[in-house]
Amino acid sequence: MHRLAVLHREFCKVDKCNKECLKFCPDVRMGRKTIEIADEYPVISEILCSGCGLCAKKCPFEAISIVNLSNELKSDCVHRFGPNSFKLFRLPIVKRGAVLGLVGQNSTGKTTALRILAGQLKPNLCNYQEPPNWSVILNFFRGSELQSYFQRLREGGKVALKPQYITLIPKVFKGTVKEALKKADQRGVKEKIIKDFGLEKILNRKVEVLSGGELQKLAIASVFLKNVDDYLLDEPSSFLDVKERFQMAKKIRELAKEGKSVVVVEHDLSILDYMSDYISIFYGEPGVYGIVSHVHPVRTGLNIYLNGYIPDENVRFRKESVVFSKKATPREEFLGRDIITSYTELGKKLGSFDLTIKPGEIRQGEVIGIIGPNGIGKTTFMKILAGLIEVDRGEITEKLKVSYKPQYLKADYEGTVEDFLKETLRERCSSSLFKNQIADPLGLTKLYDMRLQELSGGELQKVALASALFRKADIMLLDEPCAYLDSEIRLKLPQLIRRIVETNMSSALVVDHDILFIDSISDRLIVFSGEPSVKGEASSPLPLKEGMNLFLSYLGITFRRDLETQRPRINKPGSKLDRIQKEKGEYYYIYA
Repeated sequence: MHRLAVLHREFCKVDKCNKECLKFCPDVRMGRKTIEIADEYPVISEILCSGCGLCAKKCPFEAISIVNLSNELKSDCVHRFGPNSFKLFRLPIVKRGAVLGLVGQNSTGKTTALRILAGQLKPNLCNYQEPPNWSVILNFFRGSELQSYFQRLREGGKVALKPQYITLIPKVFKGTVKEALKKADQRGVKEKIIKDFGLEKILNRKVEVLSGGELQKLAIASVFLKNVDDYLLDEPSSFLDVKERFQMAKKIRELAKEGKSVVVVEHDLSILDYMSDYISIFYGEPGVYGIVSHVHPVRTGLNIYLNGYIPDENVRFRKESVVFSKKATPREEFLGRDIITSYTELGKKLGSFDLTIKPGEIRQGEVIGIIGPNGIGKTTFMKILAGLIEVDRGEITEKLKVSYKPQYLKADYEGTVEDFLKETLRERCSSSLFKNQIADPLGLTKLYDMRLQELSGGELQKVALASALFRKADIMLLDEPCAYLDSEIRLKLPQLIRRIVETNMSSALVVDHDILFIDSISDRLIVFSGEPSVKGEASSPLPLKEGMNLFLSYLGITFRRDLETQRPRINKPGSKLDRIQKEKGEYYYIYA
């Protein structure tokens, strides 16, 4: 075994803890310099450390991690940023003419791997003090596809990378969408890409005024216009609705058919399944180390990921397997419960946009999923139920206590996460129930001492979810709870929300674009249709099968269930099963 000691500097506050890590380390008390304070932070010697873990247990800010790893992994280390920092073991194998999907928890090295493959970060093979030259690096990858890949990089080969944080784009480019696309066009296919991604209406807009979805489409389109052999895309589905995700996935598959190699990091498992030929799983301990699994065919790879066990490596990276319900309506018994509120046909006009909502009711103990394109009125409907917007026509029969998590989160609170939760939840956030049902599953405790304004998008989403889920309410309204969250949290979230609903005998309405998540959590479904930014119409709450069938028919997409894990899988357009299901009008799940 070899020892890995990691200091999370974003959590470490030496000046506030009286150097607890030094006080309790038995090695230090025996006179060994296992831990020293340098540049205001502890430095832990992995050679001298006995691995007792006392420093990690005693640190009040959970800023230290001590892990014992197999010696076999030692020779697979690809990159380390510095002493007591994150380690990445192995890299994904890029395949020509194929799409390689990368899946795993946040902070296990996916973005780092993409930066290395893009040539932005030179792999140091864990020798951060004297980084190796290209000859040593090529020798390290000798005999694998990565040897020829890095040889091309060394000789000046170009790679196109779509970054994860698209909100930074307006800071580096100040012109219009048209100017950005013109600058990026190296293949001479600008007009086709504009049409494929539906960018015609925003060509003359300044980049800094674009919405998240528009920025994402611009970023992907710009990458597609590059004339390179290798395309790397980091979370391309963020901010896109289901239809836009499907169109984006089809374009990615077309790139692979042209003989290009494509690597995609994605947390929407149904979209990842559809567009990928192969899968590599990232596992490990977030922020401490990440290991890249061997490449597997897409169906096998995703089933391995859901099972949490990699047979060819004999590694279990998750305690429990993820199992999907075999039933199309998994909780029909809840539909017989009391109606807690209902509404007549509702209408609201916002500028030139007209929204109509068909009558419906909400029952105690049920979760209603809401699905539809962007700009169609889903968030407006949630705000109407939350009492933030008055309707022009119709009424809601019962005014109930509502807990609302908005789509767009603002970190305008100046205190710490713990202060924010104490202010919003009061004594409830100190209960063991909150710790067991919310804080531990979402990994909140490490964030308690961080200021709300310092949090990343995913961390802020977790805090907002915790506040909304544990607030006393009759109905929880959750607008895009999966945004910024990795696939691991998305798989846990349906059970977490259900447990809260059942414990409090409340109800929940959930808007999201991740079909797998909506399928897992919903008892019934409200389907939005119409013309974005012009006219929207919401159906009454429908049985899950009927609602999904209606929504998928709008998209022209058919789904089947995987026989092993029961997870939803998109059929390839024009495939035999796709044709059969469309002929029968059964867009929603046939077992195959």
